[in-house]
Amino acid sequence: MINILKRITHEPLGLTGLILVIVIVISAVLANFIAPYDPIALNILDRLQSPSANHLLGTDQLGRDLFSRVLYGGQVALKVALISIAAALSIGVLLGMIAGFGPRWLDNIIMMFFDTIRSFPTVMFALATVALVGPSLETVIAVIIVTSIPNYGRVVRTQTLSIKTNEFIMAERVMGVSTLRILGVHVLPNVIGPLIILASMDIPTVIALEAGLSFLGMGVKPPTPSWGSILNDGYTLIRNTPWPIIAGSIPLVLITLGFTFLGESLRDLIDPKLRKSL
Repeated sequence: MINILKRITHEPLGLTGLILVIVIVISAVLANFIAPYDPIALNILDRLQSPSANHLLGTDQLGRDLFSRVLYGGQVALKVALISIAAALSIGVLLGMIAGFGPRWLDNIIMMFFDTIRSFPTVMFALATVALVGPSLETVIAVIIVTSIPNYGRVVRTQTLSIKTNEFIMAERVMGVSTLRILGVHVLPNVIGPLIILASMDIPTVIALEAGLSFLGMGVKPPTPSWGSILNDGYTLIRNTPWPIIAGSIPLVLITLGFTFLGESLRDLIDPKLRKSL
């Protein structure tokens, strides 16, 4: 891992992505110490102010400091992304290895589950679920987990199917080596690389989905700061001030560029097929 990070820092694209990701993560983690104001504190006298030394990104219609709200919104975005990606990745790896290494009938059942989930457009599935259950951070996370599982499960299944036909796997099965040991020692290490690349590419997509639901009022409940709710406030006030939209857009653009650049570099370094073609 350290070797990969060193190689990333020697590539302009990877270094740029790594810096953006580090800056956004640190700003979100340390938001309690960096934010100059309480993100939900009202100050009507300072409403709709332009950027200044006191308010770096201006204020919204309730006088709340936009810079502070953007920092705390980063905590919500990263919480949704990390929890949902980690859970979907874990379940997807488990189901993918079972599908690839298990009997044919079990593979068909799991693949039917994947196809059923993927048959629904993600946004429409999320809107329908939130409309039925109600808007909350937990609902958003659950929707993202369910819709992301097939992405990782299919990758793991494909890798497992290609590995289990190797002669050394067949030899170990003849020797009586347990299935769990084969999956843990031989299959799992071979699927980690592609999964890391896929997860890094999915993080901005997940954050954008959470922001989109919050923008529509079906995500994080007010007054909790979210990049999507900041954009929603900016949209309603676009004729009065552009700063809320700018404040909500900047972190989404930066985090998308950061993880995309980082994912591209990781793909070039980790993907063995691509390395052989270079």
